[in-house]
Formats: sequence, C-alpha cells, structure tokens
Amino acid sequence: MRMDSGSSRRLPPVLVRKAVREAMVGCERCPRLREYCAKIGEVKRRAYMDQVYWARPVPGFGDYGAKVLILGLAPGAHGANRTGRPFTGDGAGYFMYPVLHELGFASQALATSRTDGLKLKDAWIGSVVRCAPPGDKPTPEEQRNCSGHLTAEIDLLTRVKVVVCLGKIAWDGYLRHLHERGVIERKSAYVFGHEAEYLLPNGLWLLGSYHPSLRNTNTGRLNEGMFAGVFVRARELAGLEAIE
Repeated sequence: MRMDSGSSRRLPPVLVRKAVREAMVGCERCPRLREYCAKIGEVKRRAYMDQVYWARPVPGFGDYGAKVLILGLAPGAHGANRTGRPFTGDGAGYFMYPVLHELGFASQALATSRTDGLKLKDAWIGSVVRCAPPGDKPTPEEQRNCSGHLTAEIDLLTRVKVVVCLGKIAWDGYLRHLHERGVIERKSAYVFGHEAEYLLPNGLWLLGSYHPSLRNTNTGRLNEGMFAGVFVRARELAGLEAIE
C-alpha cells in the first residue's frame, strides 16, 4: 500500500500501521543485505534445520502506546532473521527480555518465536537497520537506505517520552533521524556511552546502553545490573510507575 502524507493522515491507524509494516517487510533497497538474509535462510544453522527462516526485513514490535522506544542495531542472522521479531531466538534476546520482564516492560522472560505469546507494555523495540548484515556491520549507505523505515515507525509512536539506544550504531542512527527532522543542530553534541543521558530539544530523553550482544555480555562489559539500571531510569523519565 503506497501512501503520501496526506492520505496516511486520513486512513485509520490500523491501516497506516499495516502499510508501514508491509513497506518494511517488502523492501529490496539493499541487494547485499537481501542476498545475505536469503542465503542464511537457505543454509540455516544445524540447530534450526527444521525451521523456516523469516529471512525478510524485520519490523518493530511492541505497544503502539509505548512511552519507551528501544532501538538496536539490526536483526541477528539466526535470531530475528530466523524468527521475524526483534531480539527473539538469540543470545542478545535471552539476556534482554528477562530484564525487561523484571522491570514490567515484557509479559514474559523468554522470547523464542513470533507465536510465543510475548507482549510488551509501554515499550516498542525496533532497529536502525531491518535486515541482518554480514558481520553485524551495515554500510553507511545501507543505514541511510533504511532510515525511512525508522522514521515511518517512529511516526506511529506518538506517546514516546524516552528513547534507549543499544549501542553506538543505533545511537548514531537515531541522531541522524533527529538531525534530518531538524530537532538537533549537531549530532556531535550527543556523545554515546553506557548510561549517557540527554534531554533533547523536543522534550524527549535520549539514553544510551551498551548493546546486549554476546560479545558484550560474555566478556562482562555489560551485565544485568548495568542493563537494568538504564531501564529503571527510562521508567522514571517516562513517568511510569516504579517496579519493586
């Protein structure tokens, strides 16, 4: 479904959401990424040989009334690229969702498939690149190609008060979105770091966290306490009730 800005305002929200999702899932802008995702879905990993991989761009997931937007880098090759849902079925998700569950953002601690019953409350999870990139390294051009999908999804989330970026690439991608929208003048004024915190000119809060990748969690660069601390702060800044 193709829409211009005028027609999108006239459509019921459910149809706008459907159109944004369909445009994302059907995207073919980056031949390198599309070829890589399709190949991974054919070759598969031994543990998943009996599964049908999603192998398409991965749309965001969560509560459209979210007050906290969580942005990652891109789908994992055998995680979201397999399951079709962000941080589902891989090590990063197995680390992240238990924390989100403990803090009241997720209905359960385990995320294994799109049909596992997991729901988010007050949170939305997306990424700055929607296809799994080789080596977890999308090119600058691929990041630019995907920026329109991020913007379209953000426009659906009208109640967001806090944005948590997981890793520097997600941070830079969100700053690029803000710069293109005229919200900020200089991206260099916002320096990434774990627990980085900025009040943006549009009244939103921007928080940084190390990405919950296995290379960070297995080495101790990021632990559960550090990760939870960011989301406790996100709840506070979003005006959400504290979880005891």
